[in-house]
Amino acid sequence: MVGIRLFSSTAKVLSHIGSAPITVNSDTQILLSTIKNPRIVRKGPTSMILSNNVDIKGPKGTLSLPIPDFVTVKEKDPKQWIVTVQNPTIKIQKAMWGTVRALLNNNVIGVNNGHTATLKFVGTGYRAQIDEEKNRLCCKVGKCVMQSLPIPKGITVTVKQPTLVLIEGIDKQQVKLFAAKIRMFHPPEPYKGKGIYVDDETIKLKAKKIK
Repeated sequence: MVGIRLFSSTAKVLSHIGSAPITVNSDTQILLSTIKNPRIVRKGPTSMILSNNVDIKGPKGTLSLPIPDFVTVKEKDPKQWIVTVQNPTIKIQKAMWGTVRALLNNNVIGVNNGHTATLKFVGTGYRAQIDEEKNRLCCKVGKCVMQSLPIPKGITVTVKQPTLVLIEGIDKQQVKLFAAKIRMFHPPEPYKGKGIYVDDETIKLKAKKIK
């Protein structure tokens, strides 16, 4: 289940995103339900109650998203769904309007087409391999020993080349989070450009200081 995190953002932008309809195809089912035991999420003085659930089913699987009680998701027509909030003048509702809409749209894309992330290993001897027995992605990035992480359920990892890894899954947050965790083994460094790059990531190289 995908959680919702509170964060500050530009309300005007998020309200614009929130009002945009979500396009679905005939292979997609959206099911709404009430959460039996609603959950309160707090951050500082702000809180909200996650009281409803949105299940999105497609050819690749099903994703669920708990939503606040002030958010409504409804069918506009057979190909479009819309997200609304009770009072868009309230800061938290304005922010969550865009957030919920974006997460639901990501889930629609995920259950139909999936999400991907690519990892590129740059550096002499840098490489990746999969430990099939332990279901772990192992990386050699400048240290004498391999570093590794277990491949989460719902994620597929393919080593296209020793220096190129493809991560696939229906949950965009899960895919990008796993890619970010692998990147932490050796983030790109600014002098020689060695490291693990995610997707189209680039860095600006710095000139070495000469003493």
